Formats: sequence, structure tokens, C-alpha cells
Amino acid sequence: MPKPYDPDDRWLAAVMHAAFFLLLGGALARFLMRHPGEPRTPWILALSLALAALYLLGPVLGGPALSGPGARPTRRRLAWLGPAVAVWMVLVVLAPSFAWCAVPLFYTGLRTLPARAALVLVTVLTVFVVAAQLRLAGGFDPNLLLAPPAVAAIAAAVFLHTERQAARQRALIDDLIRTRRELAASERREGTLAERQRLSMEIHDTLAQGLSSQRMLLQAAERVWRSDPDKARAHVRGAASVAEHNLAEARRFVHDLAPADLARGGGLEAALRALAARESGDHLTVRVHVDDGVRVPPLPDRVQSALLRIAQGALANVREHAGASAAALTLTLLDDQVVLDVADDGHGFDPAARPDAATGTRGHGLPAMRARLRQLGGTLTVESAPGEGTVVSAAVPLDPPRTDPADPLEAPR
Repeated sequence: MPKPYDPDDRWLAAVMHAAFFLLLGGALARFLMRHPGEPRTPWILALSLALAALYLLGPVLGGPALSGPGARPTRRRLAWLGPAVAVWMVLVVLAPSFAWCAVPLFYTGLRTLPARAALVLVTVLTVFVVAAQLRLAGGFDPNLLLAPPAVAAIAAAVFLHTERQAARQRALIDDLIRTRRELAASERREGTLAERQRLSMEIHDTLAQGLSSQRMLLQAAERVWRSDPDKARAHVRGAASVAEHNLAEARRFVHDLAPADLARGGGLEAALRALAARESGDHLTVRVHVDDGVRVPPLPDRVQSALLRIAQGALANVREHAGASAAALTLTLLDDQVVLDVADDGHGFDPAARPDAATGTRGHGLPAMRARLRQLGGTLTVESAPGEGTVVSAAVPLDPPRTDPADPLEAPR
């Protein structure tokens, strides 16, 4: 496709046009001064006007300029350039003074034709220039024979080299733009996959666990429905409470995917206590202990959300697999990290023998907790042994609190 002129192209084209008309006017003036009353004068005037008109109307008759010597010229462009060069050749034959008008024609040919065709045109123009200069000199002059070809060769080589360099730069820029677009598309795909994984963990730690609790409570109610109606109704009320919380979580998903317990206010401590109250029942008692050390500022929202989800997942594992009667949530906030410990007195297991990936339909479990912590630069530690209970410890690094330089107790000594 033709490349539109940039400001430098317009500036160079204006210089070439001005140079062409100056050279044409100077050659015509020289001929009229040196050869007054010549029979050739009407032909010289007519051809000069024709060449000026062709050169002036070149952008209109020939169409827009091409992008360089490697581009294919249009028929309109060739139909204009051919007559312009032919008129110039006739002028040079009639009056050698017009030979120097070839310089702007060099530029036009290099800009219009493919490289090989442009070099052929430059060679032809150079031959005419040499012949015209030798005629003007009236004899053989080695300088006039060798200088024009040397100048033409240097000008053509510099022009072609510049154009090829520009073409390579344009290709490099196109490659960079294409690579940037591919990288952006890859990042979007990775972001989509990461968001899907995050959502799957969110659903596992909230809705899936809630539905599992409801199923267990309803199954327990069914077992004692006839023998102990009051206990069955208590199980049903517990299932209804869990369903209400799941509904709040589902609505929170639609809103901003923040944990519903955190959205109620009160921070992570209040959310952990609400979680412990829900998980506590006839067979499991969950206690909460918080050692915040009067941390200022409070924990970031991402950290609070991740720790609450980890606590939910750990308690779900305790309820479904540990067979524990008591569990404890311990939150310790330090200057450089926050640690959440979930301990139970269940039957425990051997962490080394337990596969790290979720299997079957159980869900994400410990791998999901580790994935959450990796996103925050944290670590998960599991300490357990058969018959000795389990302690799951999640540690998240924090930015140290900024000190006030004006405080003499905090100023460097």
C-alpha cells in the first residue's frame, strides 16, 4: 500500500520541487542569453513549459508517492514519469544546459520505481548528463566523464540504503506491535485462567462447603426424625442457617466476590468468630483466639479474605475428615507477618503419605490453601500424626509499619 507522507517527506518533496524549477529556470535563462534568436527557441520554450507542467502535475497525474524503491509502481505513475523523462531527454539533446534538471528526476525515479528499474533510469539519465556536459565543454574532459557517474552512484546508494533501513525499521516496529498484541492476548488468557481458578476456590470454600454442611445436617435430621423430633428440628434449623449464609455468599459473589462475613464489618477477627459460631455444634466446638498486638494499620483486604477462606477450608476438613471434638483458630499479627493456626484434636494423618493434589470429588483442600498463599507470597505448614490431631498454619508476610521520623523513640541513633 502507498505510504502517506510524513512531515519529513513533505519537506524533502518541497525542496526537490523548488530545486527542479530553479534548475529548469536557470537552464532556460542560460539558453536564451547564449542563443538569442535561435530557430530552436520556440521548441525549447514549449518543451520547458511542458516539462514544468508535467512535473507540477505529477502528484495529480501519477497518484500518491510510493513507499520506496521496493514497491510496485502504478500504471498512472509510470504513464506520468515516462513522458516527463522523455521530454527532458529531448530538451537535453536540443540544449545541453538542461542536463542538471536530472537531479530531481533521479529522486523521483528512485521514489517511484523498483530498485533495479530505478538504477536503470539513473544510469540512462547519467549518460545523458555526461554527454551534455562534454558537448558544453567542447572537448574531452576526464572530470566531466567520471564525476557525474560517481555522484549519481553515491546518491543512489545512499538513497537505497536509507530506504532499506527504513523498511527494516518499519518491519521491526510491526513485529514489536504484533508481539505486544500477542503478549497482551496471552496475559488476558492467563488472567482468565487465574480468575477461573480463583473463582473455583471461592466456590469450593463457600458454596460447596455450605452445601456439604446442609447435606450432613439434613441426613442427621432424617436419621432421628421419628426417634427424636426436637433434635431433628434443630438439625433442620442448622441447615436453614447454613443455607441463609450460602445465600449471602452467593449474593456477595455477584456483587464483588468478597467474603460475606467480612462485608458485615468488624474485620477478620469478627469474621473468624462468626465462622466459629456457625461451625460449632453438638459434635464440634470451635474457639477463636486473636493476638493482634494492636497492629496499625489493619490487614489488607486481600490478606483478610484469603485467611478467612483458609479458615473455612480447614474447618471443613476438620468437620468432614478429622472426627474431632474441638478445634481452635489462633490469629497472630506481627509487624512483618500474620499467622493463622487451625488446630484440632482429631485422629490426624501422615502428611508425607497424603497426595498434594485433590482427588475424586472432594474438592481443592490443602492445594487450594497453598495456591491462595502463593498469590500473597505466604506459606502453608501442616503438622499432624495419626492419633495426635492436626495443626494447619498459614503465614503471610506483611509490609513493616512505617515509623514517624519525628518520633524521638523511632529516630535513628
